[in-house]
Amino acid sequence: MRAERPVPPAAATATGPVGRFLAAVAAAVPAVSVRAAPAVAGTAVTPPARPGHGAALRETQRSRPGPRTARPGTPRAPRPAAAPRTPGTGRPTPRGAPPRPGRPGRGPRRAADGARGLYLRAKHAWDRPLTAYYLILGGSLMILGLGLVMVFSASQIEALGSGLPSTYYFRKQLLAAVLGGVLLLAAARMPVALQRGLAYPLLAVSVALLCLVQVPGIGHEVKGNQNWIQLGGPFQFQPSEFAKLALVLWGADLLARKGDRRLLNQWKHILVPLVPVTFLLLGLIMLGRDMGTSLILAAILVGLLWLAGAPLRLFAGVLAVAGALGGLLIATSGNRMARFACLGATDPGPNDQCWQAVHGIYALASGGWFGTGLGDSMEKWGQLPEPHTDFIFAVTGEELGLAGTLPVLALFAALGYAGIRVAGRTEDPFVRYAAGGVTTWITAQAVVNIGAVLGLLPIAGVPLPLFSYGGSALLPTMFAVGLLISAARSEPAAKAALAMRQPAVRKKLAGVRRKTMGRSAVRRPSGER
Repeated sequence: MRAERPVPPAAATATGPVGRFLAAVAAAVPAVSVRAAPAVAGTAVTPPARPGHGAALRETQRSRPGPRTARPGTPRAPRPAAAPRTPGTGRPTPRGAPPRPGRPGRGPRRAADGARGLYLRAKHAWDRPLTAYYLILGGSLMILGLGLVMVFSASQIEALGSGLPSTYYFRKQLLAAVLGGVLLLAAARMPVALQRGLAYPLLAVSVALLCLVQVPGIGHEVKGNQNWIQLGGPFQFQPSEFAKLALVLWGADLLARKGDRRLLNQWKHILVPLVPVTFLLLGLIMLGRDMGTSLILAAILVGLLWLAGAPLRLFAGVLAVAGALGGLLIATSGNRMARFACLGATDPGPNDQCWQAVHGIYALASGGWFGTGLGDSMEKWGQLPEPHTDFIFAVTGEELGLAGTLPVLALFAALGYAGIRVAGRTEDPFVRYAAGGVTTWITAQAVVNIGAVLGLLPIAGVPLPLFSYGGSALLPTMFAVGLLISAARSEPAAKAALAMRQPAVRKKLAGVRRKTMGRSAVRRPSGER
């Protein structure tokens, strides 16, 4: 028995547009047939649905949670995409996780994150308490080692030309390096009180030796400069090199004592007696016609005044007086004027007055990017004067090229940075002035030497610190480096870091000792039971 769905009265009776619309809707809805089920005893008969009851039921079903069956003819909604899985584990990739390698569009972001992480790690390592200590120790030893190699290479032809064994200069430099290593260790372990106690005796001895240089029969002239004392045999030394160390220690002690008494705010206490004593040393050195060492002493004086907080006008006044005296000394010497005339020269000129400067440029130009090879320099075969002392950097550039000279520059820059960092972080005024003076000394001397080789500065005749041949320059320089190491170890943070590392080192040594003893106990001689 089929029952047609009743048509609403409004749809049957209404006329006009509204009536026609309702009639079209009623005709489009298919008729619902209801089969009459036989009545079973005990079973309730479901009454026929009232009009509007089906719509309410469908609305109730839509509001219920849980799966629903789609109506016939209704398109099924697309299933949401599954969460991405990590390869190899099958687990969902968490939000914010870095993308897998090889996916398009993620390369620049990964590169930027990697570069930033590398920068942060480098910054963290650079800010560690022992960074300055390792830079000073490692940088100075690397400069010294590379210098020994280049002295061996650059001095062979010079030694053979003088009728000496080819390793003559190398053996002397190696001996000076061993003695300098002892001085470095002694200075690194020396307490600050003993360093300050050495200031006045070392200054007095330096002044006395500089006076002895001018005594006939004691002073020895080498290539126009009378600034050597012969010790007998092949050994001689230059007192002006020790005057640099004496000025650093004495000036640091003087300024530290004046700072403790709060006297550095008066200009007369900044200048006196620091400037007069420095001028005394400069005068004694200039009597021996050693302009290069005088420049380094003047640079040390400027560095100490800067660290002491000298006013700008006072600072400018001292520089003006020193510049006027230097200009007067240069103008009254034909040799010094000729050196200034060779700045930027590319031709030896009349009487070959620019021979050394020009051949230094030739050596650097011949090296190119990677050099001609260690030991294969052509300029050291009599063309370049002083290849193992003042112009050893030129031979390094010829044999090792730009790839060999840039690390040398980087090592000196690292040494200078570490010295400035130590001077800025220490709490002891003496250590601050001493570290600043040593850093000024080494940096200024390196700049003067390398600038002369490159043709940017006049040739001053100063060796490259820790690199060139010369025991008189190497010994005080290594003692000064030991002072820098001692200052780096005396920083509060560095002290704490070293104190924490000592128990770990002892534990490792104890473990090695126990392992060694265990192995020796296991190994028994044959026949023993």
